[in-house]
Amino acid sequence: MFFFLQFATCTTNLFCILLNIFTKEILEEEPPNPRTHREKERDQRRERERSAARRRGAIQFQSIPPRPRRPIVAMAASRLLWASRAASYLKISTFPRAFSTVLKDLKYADTHEWVKVEGDSATVGITDHAQHHLGDVVYVELPEVGSSVSQGKNFGAVESVKATSDINSPVSGEVVAVNDGLGDEPGLVNTSPYESGWIIKVKVSDSGELNSLMDDAKYSKFCEEEDSKH
Repeated sequence: MFFFLQFATCTTNLFCILLNIFTKEILEEEPPNPRTHREKERDQRRERERSAARRRGAIQFQSIPPRPRRPIVAMAASRLLWASRAASYLKISTFPRAFSTVLKDLKYADTHEWVKVEGDSATVGITDHAQHHLGDVVYVELPEVGSSVSQGKNFGAVESVKATSDINSPVSGEVVAVNDGLGDEPGLVNTSPYESGWIIKVKVSDSGELNSLMDDAKYSKFCEEEDSKH
């Protein structure tokens, strides 16, 4: 009986020691850091947003602040002027750039937009001369279908690696279609300015406005004179 009591006492003491050790470990365990958890959730949420933006192909535009809008040829003209002055100082000749493409069946505005009229429908875009001065186009701002445009007034913008430039309408009327393909491929304005790179289609309200626009010969001369001034 005596040995049985000793065995029971030792067992009880051992159980108490183990219980104290286990309880101490629980009490000393570091509680979860709510700040760290919140930071992880925030990082995960940001990563999901970035992934969604990359799938839409728009991440570059969300992170780039809007550039100041300038006339289409202003920046290129200033660089050309600097190059001409440098060449004159060094007494060297400068090679003339290749002539831009000008199509015969189009009308042109002095702000470098073209328009092709078929009945009361007009297709509008920017010229080869304009895209050449702009450089690589990365974004095109389009109006909404159903909105109205006025001759000589701004309806959108073209953003390139050099600057952001307004697009003015060469005719007045209602926008009946926009080139949604420019959302995914804005570079079409560079590679195919007169075909795949068209910007809007307009239902013309005043066909008489076409008389104030230039034909291909006048526009070619206008571009040559404009470039020669710089």
